[in-house]
Amino acid sequence: MPRCRGRAHAKELEIDPDFYKSAEIHLHVPSGAIPKDGPSAGVTMTTALVSELTGRPVRGDLAMTGEITLSGKVLPVGGIKEKVLAARRVGIREVILPRQNEKNVNEDLSPELRGDLTIHLVSTIEEVLDLALTAKSHKDRSASLPTSVSPVPA
Repeated sequence: MPRCRGRAHAKELEIDPDFYKSAEIHLHVPSGAIPKDGPSAGVTMTTALVSELTGRPVRGDLAMTGEITLSGKVLPVGGIKEKVLAARRVGIREVILPRQNEKNVNEDLSPELRGDLTIHLVSTIEEVLDLALTAKSHKDRSASLPTSVSPVPA
């Protein structure tokens, strides 16, 4: 989540607005990555960061994709059919996709596949967070907030 956006929405997300004063978040996206693959993870990375800062776990029964802007808009991505098929292959039956990819959903996914899934078309990160995050954990997050958050190597 871009720093300015996290601070601007701290109250509604129930994040300590001063979290950045005592915690450092480093998100490394390798420059050698395939350019078209990186942006698709925007909503997923943002959701993971908000989950960590709020103590609200991410649901494990859904998949998501979408590029995100600094203002929180969710932009379309490529490879919708492949991503949905990969999610289905591992048992996921609920997906969050950019609203602007609705044409790909209707044209590229068979009626049988669409009927077997719950597809949420979203335009903003707020919609993603409402769908993806569970109720707040009872664990006190302030005591365990990491000083650095890094992705696990693939």
